Amino acid sequence: MKKNLHSYVLSSSFVVVILIVWEIGARVYNRSFILPTPTDILWKLWELRSVLLFVHLPATVSVMAIGLIASIIIGIALAVWMNRSKVAEKTFYPIIIVSQTIPIIALAPIFVVWFGYSIWSKVVVTFLITFFPITVSTFDGLRSSSKELKELLLTMGASKKDIFFKLDVPTALPSFFSGLKVAVTFSVIGAAIGEWLGAQAGLGYFSRRMMTQFDGASVFAPIVLLSLVGILLFLLVSGLEKICLKWRR
Repeated sequence: MKKNLHSYVLSSSFVVVILIVWEIGARVYNRSFILPTPTDILWKLWELRSVLLFVHLPATVSVMAIGLIASIIIGIALAVWMNRSKVAEKTFYPIIIVSQTIPIIALAPIFVVWFGYSIWSKVVVTFLITFFPITVSTFDGLRSSSKELKELLLTMGASKKDIFFKLDVPTALPSFFSGLKVAVTFSVIGAAIGEWLGAQAGLGYFSRRMMTQFDGASVFAPIVLLSLVGILLFLLVSGLEKICLKWRR
């Protein structure tokens, strides 16, 4: 507990030092449309709270939620299938790996052409970014279950269903949550990229629109809010992980 508190103090102190240096440097540079001060950003965040919180934040969260839910459902299903079938593993695993070599930001404009400025172009971008860590981590977790324990359960008369739910799933849960923690932070990036390239609402869209008005503080304000959303989602998944994995203690 003391070690964790000590690490939080160190990281918080480092962030405070960066913010102080940023504040002083931005005031000396005196080009707020390029580099606003942290206090200007916070003030702008408060000033725009109604628009950001009740108009653009719900649009971004909707994209993130749909993309993440689709990634979790399809990713887990594909991981289980690849674990059960060598044919599925040899067919889909290389495709999943290769898909990560394609820059999503290069494909995002194509999705805008296909789906227009609707929510689905952003959902596809979010899905493609979050799908990989969930699928691969879950698959690796399922594959790491003990063969000795599996043989022991078989000799005791366990069925394949018993082995899956009582051995494979508990073994894969830590890996799944590790992938999910990566995915929730990536979902923020995916939603922002999609909104930057084409949207009618959302925090990424608002930030891009403010760039055309040379309002630096208004550009950074939704980015700060996006970062806070990512941190909250990460903490939420971490809390859920502790609840689901109490047995590990």
